[in-house]
Amino acid sequence: MKIVCSQSDLKDHLAFVSRAVPSRPEPIVLGNVLLLADEVTQKVTLTGFDGSLGIRSSFHADISANGSITLPAKLFNDIVTRLPEMEVTLSWGEGDGETGNLVALLSSASGKFQLNGMDAEEFPELPIIDNQEIIDLPISTMLEGLKGCLFAASTEISKQILTGVHLSSSEDNSEFLEFAATDSHRLSVLQALLNHDDDDAEAADTAEDEPDIKLTDFAVTIPARALRELEKMLADGSEANKTVKICYDDTQIMFKLGERLLTTMRLTGTYPPYQRLIPASFTRNLVCDRKMLLRSLELVAVLAQKNNIVKFTLDGTKGELILSVDAQDVGSATQSLPAEIIGEDVDIAFNIKYLMDGLKALPATDIKMQLNEWNQPVIFTPLNGSLMTYLVMPVQIRS
Repeated sequence: MKIVCSQSDLKDHLAFVSRAVPSRPEPIVLGNVLLLADEVTQKVTLTGFDGSLGIRSSFHADISANGSITLPAKLFNDIVTRLPEMEVTLSWGEGDGETGNLVALLSSASGKFQLNGMDAEEFPELPIIDNQEIIDLPISTMLEGLKGCLFAASTEISKQILTGVHLSSSEDNSEFLEFAATDSHRLSVLQALLNHDDDDAEAADTAEDEPDIKLTDFAVTIPARALRELEKMLADGSEANKTVKICYDDTQIMFKLGERLLTTMRLTGTYPPYQRLIPASFTRNLVCDRKMLLRSLELVAVLAQKNNIVKFTLDGTKGELILSVDAQDVGSATQSLPAEIIGEDVDIAFNIKYLMDGLKALPATDIKMQLNEWNQPVIFTPLNGSLMTYLVMPVQIRS
């Protein structure tokens, strides 16, 4: 069995599927990548799988005969990455009689490497999606939603449902796909348009033949880890692909973009009714420049490394927002910036990392901060019409 391909193709696709390979594989074959060579299509297909997250990718190569093998992912990837950009040849056959291992030979003009592999039949199949629902979503919609929410998902395994991002759409709001993520300390909700206006005349003419995308009764919770890999996949995708195909059933969901595929188990359980956490009205409002606030937070954060707490002082008389950090045995810092403030003055404190995460994701030049009392939820929203809400729970100010 022999395939001939470019080092760059093999490197790129191998690095992509290796993201799904677990660091502690069980069974041991999951520490390998599955390689399939198809003589008819002249395509090589690589697959990585950790039992939950699966990534598959294909590319063209010169193939002499059908064949399959699994090779150690890290070792294979390390070698291919270090090879010079030139044509490489990968061949394999039966190993010696004592071990029964398959032996692969990777060669280029600069040298040769021999790797022991495992039989492809030992590699588990990626899950099959039964009774699947299929939808095409604009890549721009997915990327907008993931950027606005992924950072807020929980990393605590004990709160499994919160380690995912909840995607939903209803009949009353079928023009939007809503993304939501929370770790119980903060909540990010973003409504992304399913059909973006296009100013380009040629694109608009093409779009006339394509029906508007509308979703009803759609609700899935997807592991954040899988969505981080999806975000990379979509960001690296060809400009020719405007949509990503999504197939799902009660337990699995699959994303397909050209020759690349990502599949993952859906998180089970009911996602919390997060809309109830957002206050219906506020007694205090503040408007300021997002980048100016972010730069001020980055400055005082240098001294907030010990407790990660920053205090906001809203001074309506001076029209100022004052940021202060007091790190015992280290020092203190203050920064002020102009702000439009409505309501009584107040002091309120936050986890500075949570604030900075949200401000980086908010798609706006100016933002609005809305709150009631120092110990109640605070929300940040953009002023430019983007439908994103970022809620942060304040922390207690210690005297």
